[in-house]
Amino acid sequence: MSETVTIRDLGARGDGVAEDGVLVPYTLPGERATIRREGRRAELLGLEQASADRVEPFCPYFMRCGGCRTQHLARPAELAWKRGLIAQALSQAGLDVAPDPAIDAHGAGRRRITLHVREIDGRAEAGLMAARSHALVPIDHCPITVPTLHPAPEVARRLAGPLGHGRKPLDVAVSATDQGLDVDLRGHGPVSAGVGAALVRIAGELGLARLSLHGERLMEAEPVSVTDGQTRLYPAPGGFLQATAAGQAALTDLTLAALGPRTKRAADLFAGCGPLTLAMARTAAIHAVEADAAALAGLDRSARGATGLRAITRERRDLFRRPLLPTELDAFDAVVFDPPRAGAEAQARQLAASRVPLIVGVACDAGTFARDAATLVAGGYRLERVTPVDQFRHSGHVEMVGVFRRPAARRR
Repeated sequence: MSETVTIRDLGARGDGVAEDGVLVPYTLPGERATIRREGRRAELLGLEQASADRVEPFCPYFMRCGGCRTQHLARPAELAWKRGLIAQALSQAGLDVAPDPAIDAHGAGRRRITLHVREIDGRAEAGLMAARSHALVPIDHCPITVPTLHPAPEVARRLAGPLGHGRKPLDVAVSATDQGLDVDLRGHGPVSAGVGAALVRIAGELGLARLSLHGERLMEAEPVSVTDGQTRLYPAPGGFLQATAAGQAALTDLTLAALGPRTKRAADLFAGCGPLTLAMARTAAIHAVEADAAALAGLDRSARGATGLRAITRERRDLFRRPLLPTELDAFDAVVFDPPRAGAEAQARQLAASRVPLIVGVACDAGTFARDAATLVAGGYRLERVTPVDQFRHSGHVEMVGVFRRPAARRR
């Protein structure tokens, strides 16, 4: 049976939340919506009253593909919602800090995408998953990516052929680089020499910059790089990059502004292939710590090819299992940490016990950032500011940069 409800809020994943708590996808606060209930969720049947913040979605796959949830929300309202997500997480962690206005860091679009390949009606199709489903939505291209990535679905379909795409699901991670498309195939497992040769042949026909299988390089025409500002990065096959170039620039600028000119020696924890390390090394000596050997090798290559950098030291270390201890941390004027979505719980506890004057936390999950921030505050740090950086347009994801300072009396 259908019924009409009023939407009171927008949930963490972008679904409208009705007054009684039922989740109604693709609705906005203040709207009157006709729905059909399906447990705690509902299907949207129509709108009796639309929000002034509602805009026309631009993507032909919207409401079928599960990648975007808020294309119907005007950009200023979306940025305010992202800020609110962080404010709510901080409040729930007991932190009374109002985030800065969110920075729009979509820029030219996302420079990486992971596509899924499945067999449909006897042929390989590439696309994204439907919302809350394992059903594939085949796509021609993803409009929120940079134009260089628009051929990615066809690339994924071509590469699926030698792998026998009907036997098991395949994920294809594609990144835009200076040299072209960098592709990492995931989910298949090892391949025979003949299959590997076929993949390399197709990669050559497609003009790929690099092709890897679960991070193991199959071909690379020349060293693959990504230029960010003054820095040339060398990401590992299948390695991590921030979603947009504008997002990386914003995170870098906020980090450098927090460090200021007085920082002479800093640590970059969870350094990856070094975007923050290399930027900070223009004014300070940096100790970069990262668990992935291939990422550290890329950082080393970048540092050797750059000019005007201060000393950079590198350490391979799993900071989840073996975080830096206060006796090690106290040697630095500042520490920057940029962990994966799981946060830096173990490292945050050690930082809280240290005497480091300044800590900059970069995060992509509001909940784990708030947890780690609460640990630092409990250890005597003051959370001075939090700035949202939105490089994940039309989704519930948002980056943030937090600045923590230990009062001078507590450093001694």
